[in-house]
Amino acid sequence: MFSFLVSAAAATISWFLWWPFWFSFILIAPMILVGISDLSQNKHTLRKNYPILGRMRWMAEWMRPKVYQYFIESDTDGAPFNRLSRNVIYQRAKKVNDTTPFGTQLDVYETGYEWLNHSIVPLNHDKVDHDPRVLVGGPACKQPYSASILNISAMSYGSLSKNAIMALNGGAKLGGFAHNTGEGGLSPYHLEPGGDVIWQIGTGYFGCRHKDGTFNYEAFGERAALPNVKMIEIKLSQGAKPGHGGILPAAKVTDEIAKIRLVEKGKDVLSPPYHTAFSTPVEMLTFVQRLRDLSGGKPIGFKLCIGQKSQFIAICKAMIKLNILPDFITVDGGEGGTGAAPLEFSNSVGMPLRDALAFVYDTLNGFGIKKHIKIIASGKVHTGFDLMRNFAIGADMCNSARAMMLALGCIQALECNTNKCPTGVATQDPKLYKGLDVADKRVRIANFQHETIKAAVELMAAAGINHPDKLHRSHIYRRVAANHIQTYAELFPNLLRGSLLEAPFPKGWELDMMNSSAETFELSASH
Repeated sequence: MFSFLVSAAAATISWFLWWPFWFSFILIAPMILVGISDLSQNKHTLRKNYPILGRMRWMAEWMRPKVYQYFIESDTDGAPFNRLSRNVIYQRAKKVNDTTPFGTQLDVYETGYEWLNHSIVPLNHDKVDHDPRVLVGGPACKQPYSASILNISAMSYGSLSKNAIMALNGGAKLGGFAHNTGEGGLSPYHLEPGGDVIWQIGTGYFGCRHKDGTFNYEAFGERAALPNVKMIEIKLSQGAKPGHGGILPAAKVTDEIAKIRLVEKGKDVLSPPYHTAFSTPVEMLTFVQRLRDLSGGKPIGFKLCIGQKSQFIAICKAMIKLNILPDFITVDGGEGGTGAAPLEFSNSVGMPLRDALAFVYDTLNGFGIKKHIKIIASGKVHTGFDLMRNFAIGADMCNSARAMMLALGCIQALECNTNKCPTGVATQDPKLYKGLDVADKRVRIANFQHETIKAAVELMAAAGINHPDKLHRSHIYRRVAANHIQTYAELFPNLLRGSLLEAPFPKGWELDMMNSSAETFELSASH
């Protein structure tokens, strides 16, 4: 017994002396190889920035119960970016199969469910325009722009990294669509890839401002003349924080960004909540005309989230009074996103997109000027069906931001405002954004845009129409109660053309028409 114990002890000691080296080698060697593989690939920024550890995200997704994945997180109208929506975006960006098994994965009897009214005589796909374009430019425009029906919505350099901006613009170049700069100004990274640019000018006038923050017309004229700049958009407000100025945290204000924006490094960049270049509807339209002249006649428009209806009506009255029309209006829904905004503004301020879209279209049509002005819809646009229902209500084209970020590789880590975005999308930390491979991600952006339009075209064919401008509100149904459905035409009744030009005004419009004036944004009559 004693000899056995001695032998066992000797064997145990020998095993422990032998075990650490070989076991460590067996355990660590594969991890080293995996780490080298992660560092040398460009497909996944998370794996490149966080070798080995980054793989935990995919492991967690694989372990997630499928029922939870497809049903509990799904929604009826596609508004939240649930897991099912994100999967479709990722698949289209990578141009892999995005079909799903087992049919409808939404509760079709739940209030809020929406669907397309298809035709019993659908069109063959060769009868449908596979690259629908929209010509933006009214009577006063000298350089109209032929735009895609789906473009990249406003996201600034500063909020996003330079690699992210170059990938977005590179994707726009590859796919033949436009890239909105966001209010952060026109940076070299918007211009270098060569994609078409919509230059957005916010209340901070970044890129065209004097040091005191006032608008610099000379600087604007120089930059607006650049060939990449196809359209100019004046941002009145945005859906994520309407009535609140833009926010760029100090952590993201690098030397380069401070130089581009003409601001001070090391301090939060807070845009004013209002414009200083104009203060009335008449002054605003005069500003539009001046920018059009300085740009050489390029399309000039404005972006807003609808708040007080009478104020938008006041702008339309100024259009009629001065005979100055914007070439386009971007309608941003209150559900729009941003990298930094107070919670109350994100959740509880601003009219939702479809209500706002119907109101803007009807107002323009009521004043008889819609035919000269294109409407761009922006606010959680990420599928072909989103395009279809926006077109049905009155949009001519759509902008997408969040879906484009997901196509870039965003995993919704919710670190946008901390400068610690792990995928290098929304950060100015070179250690993080260097992992975002521009050459790979620009292809994904182009893929996502192309595949989403392809899906919309197939839906149009199913509805028996060959172009988005033939969609109308009767094409979309919505379940408004357990046993009651309505078309968009019933939910958003069309206003007759010219019906707002003189009294008597349509029912429900009287008070807002009375309270609006081309001379002021204030209420012109007492409630």
